[in-house]
Amino acid sequence: MTTETQATAAASGANATDRFRENKKFAAGTSQERVDLLASRVIGAINQTILEEKVTYDEYNALKAWLIQVGEDGEWPLFLDVWVEHSVEQVANENREGTKGSIEGPYYIPDAPKLESPATLPMRDDEEGTPLLFQGRVTDLAGKPLPGATVEIWHADDVGFYSQFAPGLPEWNLRATVIADGNGDYRIHTMQPAPYQIPTDGSCGKLIAAAGWHAWRPAHLHLKISAPGHQLVTSQLYFKGDEHVGDDIASAVKPELILDPTPKADGNGREVTYNFVLDAA
Repeated sequence: MTTETQATAAASGANATDRFRENKKFAAGTSQERVDLLASRVIGAINQTILEEKVTYDEYNALKAWLIQVGEDGEWPLFLDVWVEHSVEQVANENREGTKGSIEGPYYIPDAPKLESPATLPMRDDEEGTPLLFQGRVTDLAGKPLPGATVEIWHADDVGFYSQFAPGLPEWNLRATVIADGNGDYRIHTMQPAPYQIPTDGSCGKLIAAAGWHAWRPAHLHLKISAPGHQLVTSQLYFKGDEHVGDDIASAVKPELILDPTPKADGNGREVTYNFVLDAA
């Protein structure tokens, strides 16, 4: 077993919690009326479920113990991003005309190294997996190229682990901020990621086991695409034929976001073209 595969849910969860606190802005300006509305709706829905489903004290106490454990494991970012974020993303992007959005997930790290296109993502000399050429163009809604657009990309490695969230991986492994060329084109050389299970040795894993669910996410590339004067879009791209595109535990797959790579002409891996379309700011 490698150091990388010894990653634990608790360590990953604690890291995700710390990163969230460092990098996210909180909605401190939310009005009292809005807090009252949302908190009342959520608490009311919980109580209604208890009444309708005749929840027992044993079940209630098991829930309390589990909620405490989620916090102790640092898995609230994981829990919310897997089971809740897809609905928030749907609301945030319901009026978007360009490229479809998807969830960010708990493993985003800002300020990845900047590389000019064409670029090769930082990786180990012996990085496992199938080489992938990921390329395309960034345009506005009218099809006009956006020179110098920014393509932030991060993804898991061939065994499903993310740098900075598993031991033994270089800090920026398979993470970069790629700057498109004067035609808005980008070319990124990387390794095709693998499907993976979300951490199952912590409290989220206990929920999955108790409910009889699976823990799999289909293989995917994470992306944030931006250009001056245009709305940033956070998205994920998946791969045709992956057995979990139809039952992603995070409910984040959309048909428009499924890639269909083909073999490269030189026989060294696969390639795929995907064009991003940004809405005006």
